[in-house]
Amino acid sequence: MSSAMLPPAPSGGPVDDTAVVDRGLMEAKTQGGGYWRDVFRRLRQNPSAWVGAVIIVIFVLVAVFAPWLAPYGGEELPGQKYITPSHIPGPGEIPGFPLGLDRFGGDMLSKLIWGARASLVMGVVSTFLGLAGGMALGLLAATFGGWVDTLIMRFVDILLSVPSLLLAVSIAAIMGQTPVAIMIAIGAAQVPIFARLLRASMLQQRSSDYVLSAGTLGLGRGRITMTHVLPNAVGPVIVQATLTLATAVIEAAGLAYLGLGGGVPQTAEWGRMLAYAQLELAVNPWVAFLPGICITVTALGFTLLGESLREAMDPRTRAR
Repeated sequence: MSSAMLPPAPSGGPVDDTAVVDRGLMEAKTQGGGYWRDVFRRLRQNPSAWVGAVIIVIFVLVAVFAPWLAPYGGEELPGQKYITPSHIPGPGEIPGFPLGLDRFGGDMLSKLIWGARASLVMGVVSTFLGLAGGMALGLLAATFGGWVDTLIMRFVDILLSVPSLLLAVSIAAIMGQTPVAIMIAIGAAQVPIFARLLRASMLQQRSSDYVLSAGTLGLGRGRITMTHVLPNAVGPVIVQATLTLATAVIEAAGLAYLGLGGGVPQTAEWGRMLAYAQLELAVNPWVAFLPGICITVTALGFTLLGESLREAMDPRTRAR
């Protein structure tokens, strides 16, 4: 809808406050639509965004279709008979195992593919948990203000005072060595970041003219918040969630490397593969090199897309 289609402002007589506010809200929505169109246009023109998107799509496809792409199951040991105390077959040494075997006799290619699924599930679920918890706290703090805002922000400050990885390790150690514990631990460590970001963005939106005008008409605080303030404040949170996915994948691998992921030793998970690869690092470096590359490339994809989205939404770069 263009500005020409909006109802004209009254030229004389008594001013209809409702019409004025409605016009302002319609203009805000029109500008918002143009804003998001401009964001996606800038993303399409950014090579880094394309590289990040391609990496993420490949990662997701591999994770989703792991049962059909992997020659063997994630915990199968089809090459166990080829393992000797002095030698572990490397890439190309044995037909049917293009990337070689690990110390247990598992197919490296199959474990890398199944490891993508484990990393995707942990990264997405932990980020969703952190996003949900952080948005709930930020929404309550920005909506009610006063002592509610103070109480929530002091709690958030306490969480921020603890390094995220240390907090995740502590929670995972308390809850038990299970994948669920890891996801909750990583999500809890991300809650304060999302809470502060959404609160700051909502407070900035609350000072907008159309929000102030809607308040003068007697619209409820809840309606103004959910209808106008929150939809326009979630942009930075979406960007942060994309970047957090990269951090979540790395932290999940780190916690599994420390032995907090549970499961059997031959479980197909990139961090666990790195943990056992260090025992053969001097003689079989590919065992650590392959999962390390998978972690790095996946994190790079989410980082490139997240940074590109941040640049596309930054008013200072959009003005160029």
